[in-house]
Amino acid sequence: MSRSVTVGVDGSNESLAAAEWAAREARLRGLPLRLVYVWEPERYIQAPLLGGETLQHWAERIPRDTAEELRLRHPDMEITSDQVAGRPGTVLADEARGAELLVLGSRGLSSVAGFMVGSVGMATVAHTQRPVVLVRAEHKAEDERAPRPTATRPVVLGLDTEHPDDSVIEFAFDAAARSATALHVVHGWNLPPHFAYGLPADPRMNAQLAAQEADSLAETLRPWRQKFPAVEVVERSRSGKPAHHLVDASHDASLVVVGRRTRRTRRSPLGAHIGPVTHAVLHHATSPVAVVPHD
Repeated sequence: MSRSVTVGVDGSNESLAAAEWAAREARLRGLPLRLVYVWEPERYIQAPLLGGETLQHWAERIPRDTAEELRLRHPDMEITSDQVAGRPGTVLADEARGAELLVLGSRGLSSVAGFMVGSVGMATVAHTQRPVVLVRAEHKAEDERAPRPTATRPVVLGLDTEHPDDSVIEFAFDAAARSATALHVVHGWNLPPHFAYGLPADPRMNAQLAAQEADSLAETLRPWRQKFPAVEVVERSRSGKPAHHLVDASHDASLVVVGRRTRRTRRSPLGAHIGPVTHAVLHHATSPVAVVPHD
């Protein structure tokens, strides 16, 4: 059975932006689109003034209306919608298992949100074994003003040359190839210790280190350039924090791709840990962000 592009919806601006992005991605991949609304029976019990029938009505109407709106813009696409009872984090992780990728809305700058409350969204990202894409409401507003304005914007890949993972790199190259756009690969590296401690910088040493990091980036990407010869690749090896470089690059990107090491995912009183770079990009990037899990 073929996978689908699955998107969580709740009628919010964030989820509508995610649904539109997911529809376009499904078209590029030649896959069906599945809309999922997650409703929690426990919350219905806690809202007696609204009434169970009213809440059930909205649980059915939101995915149905969203699907009808999408069919008007994508008449040839197979679109299904469903409502699933349960805890959002658990349901979404289950839904992701049968999906090519999971798409969620994100409010950015605070918590990963959409139809999820508090840390549920971040926990979903942290515990899903399939790629997850988060889309902000601002992205939909841009799309409405000008059809597909991001088509010529590059895909941005955050790459750690010390621990590169094929699944993350391939996802980024494939995304750029499908969109017929360039791929900008961003690699951040640390300055020598003497810089951090305020000692006089050694320009020659810094230049040598920069050259080494650039060579390492080029060597890592060499086989992927050969595998995707049609993709224009721009390599950016810079000193400083990778998250800062990726957030800056997101302003002109159609998509930012980052990885998440599944074996490092852990729980704490503060929520799920997904790595500092990925965490920062999720909160501050202005473009859609794809989080690709890997071992």
